[in-house]
Amino acid sequence: MRVTRRTVAVGAAAWLFAPGATALEDPDGPLSAAEVSQIILEAVAKANGVPGMSAAVVRDGCVLWTGTTGSRDLERGLAVVPETAFRLASVSKLITATAAARLEDEGLLDVNAPIQDTVHYLSGAWPIMTARQLASHTAGLPHYQAIDTDRGRQSFASVRETVALFERRPLLSSPGERYSYSSWGYTLLSAVVEEAAGVPFLDYVATDVTAGLDIVPDTAPAAATDTLAYEIEGGSPKRAAPHDYSYSWGGAGFRAPAFALALFGDRVMSPAFLSDAAREAMWTPTRTNDGQAVTDDDSEVAFGWRITSSIDGERMAHHAGAAIGARSVLLVYPEQRVSVALLSNASWISSIERTAEMISAPIRDVPAGAGDAPCPVGARAFHGTFQDAHVTGTVRFQLEGGLCQGSVSADNAFGRWLNGFTQKPLAAFEVIALRADGRLDRAAFVSPIGAHEVRRGPEGGFQVDFGGGRSLEIVLQ
Repeated sequence: MRVTRRTVAVGAAAWLFAPGATALEDPDGPLSAAEVSQIILEAVAKANGVPGMSAAVVRDGCVLWTGTTGSRDLERGLAVVPETAFRLASVSKLITATAAARLEDEGLLDVNAPIQDTVHYLSGAWPIMTARQLASHTAGLPHYQAIDTDRGRQSFASVRETVALFERRPLLSSPGERYSYSSWGYTLLSAVVEEAAGVPFLDYVATDVTAGLDIVPDTAPAAATDTLAYEIEGGSPKRAAPHDYSYSWGGAGFRAPAFALALFGDRVMSPAFLSDAAREAMWTPTRTNDGQAVTDDDSEVAFGWRITSSIDGERMAHHAGAAIGARSVLLVYPEQRVSVALLSNASWISSIERTAEMISAPIRDVPAGAGDAPCPVGARAFHGTFQDAHVTGTVRFQLEGGLCQGSVSADNAFGRWLNGFTQKPLAAFEVIALRADGRLDRAAFVSPIGAHEVRRGPEGGFQVDFGGGRSLEIVLQ
């Protein structure tokens, strides 16, 4: 495994660079932060078997980096380029929630008032519910059900037409009682936006939320540079069947290049777009009727956005998505005003939030790790623990361009666990330092389910936190 120079797109106009553009770096010097992020991105795509991926990092309105890897069209051999748009899947919900927050900021919507006061055509089958409950998945609406299996074969002309598909279905719980994820809730929230704005939902989004950004409805025909959608079948990517998301523009119906999505995240943090009060209200965790904070996995659920802590303990707002031909995520770090997008053209089982953090970490200039661990080029083996199991295996590391990069064998308990999720089991997992400084204090551990952080542990060992209470601790020999 040899570290080589990658072509990367860097700078304020990164989206203008095509593959083959060269970053202005000393070819004989240490690898740049952009090159390290590109190496991690490529390793993730290689491990997960997805045809194509793209990532971007924006700070204070400036695109610092756009990375691409793989194919947007396998049949024609076309590569992903910075302009390639991907399905956003449920990351589309952030656009809808932000549209509602902006309307409230403009005095056109009260997100805590009954939606029946705004959407007058509702049948009256449901009790009073609010836009805040819809955005936080506490309104009690069901998610897609068996009757919805073939919705993607039909095109719907209006939001009102799609609301009619489910507006008489029984609620799963009383509004405000508990969390229950519902994309139909976001179709209904898009109706609230539409009625409050007085114009069609897609028109309001285009003029007041995503204006100037290449974020558009996921409709055909797509732009020539856009990706096709794939599904992994029998271990290999196959072209996905056409799917029309017009039944849920607000829940899963947009597409965008990674840089445009990251710019949207940056826009949300801009005082010129939302007032501080509106933004904080949008990022304030929701509570159920009995006062309990609404949570999903390790995040609190706010107005559409999930709120959690980054790998370095910073506040982070985010949302991920999975759909036919898509796995996506948008992260924003308010204290740094940094926005990160990661997109792919097939759905895959992944820790995609942490993966986006690790891919962007070199660009975000994360704090250095504790200690001064040189690249362990002489190590050949390891021993340690994964959960309650003792693990052993082999390792190989090298140092080139200042970057420490190596591999850890997978014939052990953590290898079997990581390979058990995916269509593409690996014999070894890559470890890539986050800085080209000759050290291995902090690194990305790349497996089929994404990238997790490696940190220097006690007594010269290394630790990897996989989430969900699972961690690996090893000592190199």
